[in-house]
Amino acid sequence: MALAVLSGSPSPAKSVKPSPLVGAWAVDVSRLPMPPEARPKSVTITFGYASADKWSTQVEIVDAKGGKTHAEGVVPLDGTPTPVEGNLEADLSAVKMPTPDVLVMQLAKGGVPASTRIYAVSGSGKTMVETVAYFGQDGKPVMRTNYFTRIR
Repeated sequence: MALAVLSGSPSPAKSVKPSPLVGAWAVDVSRLPMPPEARPKSVTITFGYASADKWSTQVEIVDAKGGKTHAEGVVPLDGTPTPVEGNLEADLSAVKMPTPDVLVMQLAKGGVPASTRIYAVSGSGKTMVETVAYFGQDGKPVMRTNYFTRIR
């Protein structure tokens, strides 16, 4: 799964109300498009404001064998590419929030595009979908959707 960042206190940039994305989210691993034995035990992503104009993301993954991975990053909300630490899929991220309930994240690894991720919170604020777009090994575009539930 993707990128990550530690949440800080909500103080949105140029926004009247805080983003409903702020908080911790758990992926529904039963819906991941992979064989059950290969699925991670858990994936948690935490979003928050690191400052008035910077967004934080933190990802915790417990893989099928119990191994843990942690990735995090703090990025400006203006799309400026910024280094990411601990992510197996990316070492650079750029982020924009076109509306308070939608976050667009572009990831790169080794100077090559890795994926684009769009996070959208439901009207209830209790669920979120992540649309992941990338190119497969055959060069064809691939899209998948991951489903999250708010845990705090």
